[in-house]
Amino acid sequence: MGIPEPPLRLTDGSRVGVVGGGPAGSLFSHFLLAMANRAGMDIRVDLYEPRDFSIPGNSGCNKCGGIIYESLVQSLATDGIILPPAVVQHGIAGFTFHTDEGIVRIKPPSDERRIASVRRGAGPCGAAVGLSASFDGHLLALAEAKGARIVRDRVTGVAMTGGRPRITTKSGLSEEYDLLVGALGVNSAELSLFEGCGTGYKPPATSRAYITEILLGSEAIEKCLGDAMHVFLLDIPRLKFAAIIPKGEYATVCLLGRDIGQEMVDAFFRHPEVLACFPAGWTPAGVRCRCFPSIILGEALGAVGDRFVMIGDCYVSRLYKDGIGNAYRTAKAAAQTAFLEGISKRDFDRYYRPICDAVARDNRYGRIVFAITSLIKKMPFLRHGVVRMTHAEQAGLGTLRMRTVLWDTFTGNATFGNIFRRAIHPFFLARLLSETVKGWTNSSDK
Repeated sequence: MGIPEPPLRLTDGSRVGVVGGGPAGSLFSHFLLAMANRAGMDIRVDLYEPRDFSIPGNSGCNKCGGIIYESLVQSLATDGIILPPAVVQHGIAGFTFHTDEGIVRIKPPSDERRIASVRRGAGPCGAAVGLSASFDGHLLALAEAKGARIVRDRVTGVAMTGGRPRITTKSGLSEEYDLLVGALGVNSAELSLFEGCGTGYKPPATSRAYITEILLGSEAIEKCLGDAMHVFLLDIPRLKFAAIIPKGEYATVCLLGRDIGQEMVDAFFRHPEVLACFPAGWTPAGVRCRCFPSIILGEALGAVGDRFVMIGDCYVSRLYKDGIGNAYRTAKAAAQTAFLEGISKRDFDRYYRPICDAVARDNRYGRIVFAITSLIKKMPFLRHGVVRMTHAEQAGLGTLRMRTVLWDTFTGNATFGNIFRRAIHPFFLARLLSETVKGWTNSSDK
């Protein structure tokens, strides 16, 4: 019998290269170094991030709506990560649900389900330097404070040489590591570099979204949007989710769906329900900060290997929702696996991959949930039933079934599986049917 190979583990003096300084990369570095510090172990972490999140516009942009929820804030606090007030742009006291059949204002079902908006960079194109504190910049600074070395250089190559990962950069830097961590978003051109690492890595399938930041001023924000996130269920083909999110003096507009293009964007901004959320006479002409970023629809292949792991969006994320929460969960699970269990493919398959597989399984329910919302969008009597049922619950008539389903669907506070099971509960369906029939009967009598 041959001598078994020693297990692949991080030891005193090990070196870890993390490519990507967004939430996933920063949180992974923070968690790994925190465990190493508690154990008295010297582990070097190099975190490669060329962007400066303190600069407004494209150079500090992370292409995200930037919504966090209270339970995530509490989880971060439990891990010693406190978000200062300056990082939270706008506390969201509820959301306003817009349809062609009416408007419903919904408060959070509980304190744990509250949400807030954060800015991922320093602000949109044209914003003044120092406009706001950056969520991504704050996390990156925390990782640096734990001991991570921030490498402000663009990665041009990643490869396995002699069984160990090597990172090369635009400036000519070439470093060998014991563990390579990919923490890039799906909009990073460098993501394709990881396809040559010998694991068969293939990025997840994507579609296009639309995000823009619009300067309205604090007075107009307060008057038109208030402290609510505005969510739209409109009969616009291929549009799965649309929201307007207040952030200080700006409003962030997010359109998510399948292959969103300018035609769909124009149709959205022309809709009366949307125009009512902006000052009289406002038009989207002249908006400077806008983009069509990719959003993921599936999971990556070959995302783990010996001395190799992908985290965050470049592996898997919740469908249309909760990218920041997903970065937190995958980063923490990968860091715990690497430090406590090992850095072989077998270790990541056994201890880390189940976390990501659970997200992928839940996304199957998410596709059903969004298929149901698409059906409701196409049928006015169903939209009317949803509005009537929500209004009745808001007035104190009956259990808050529709209100919690809508809240969790549009904020990402619950798993899609949980939402789906509540939506097919006999009591939920009976109440929705009753309100739909009442609405149909009343409209027929007029």
